[in-house]
Amino acid sequence: MDLGIELPELVPPFGEYVPAVRSGHQLWLGGHFGTGDDGSILTGRVGDSVSVERARAAARSAAVNLISTVRAELGSLDRVERVVHLFGVVNSTPEFVGQTGVVDAASEVFVAVFGDAGRHARLAVGVASLPGDLVLEIEVVLDVRDPDNGSGRPNGGP
Repeated sequence: MDLGIELPELVPPFGEYVPAVRSGHQLWLGGHFGTGDDGSILTGRVGDSVSVERARAAARSAAVNLISTVRAELGSLDRVERVVHLFGVVNSTPEFVGQTGVVDAASEVFVAVFGDAGRHARLAVGVASLPGDLVLEIEVVLDVRDPDNGSGRPNGGP
């Protein structure tokens, strides 16, 4: 099924960290942010300079950027068994209380790409500021399967 989602080039880390870490059968992905069609970083505060629609677009973009990192780390999205947890942090004014609706846009991307395996536990919160004035950051934890080494069994096992 073609969802019309084009995975962008990876955005390099802006600090002393890696974008993803594999631990056992889980892949932990650090905070990803939304980017515009031109690759620009989406900035601003929801409830002030950023509309809910623009914030939802940033959440969708952050989810697509996360999926791009997943493909780079695993070599294929077919190795994703389940999206376990999504954590969304929205740069918003104290009066704005719609963080869940903003982060829903990222959740919708994971469900569109992975089907029922994309349904996840989640936390969506608002904060007074984010580094670089980012609109939001999203991180996820995935369950992943080992690669099939040609035997039809994980790790080429018995």
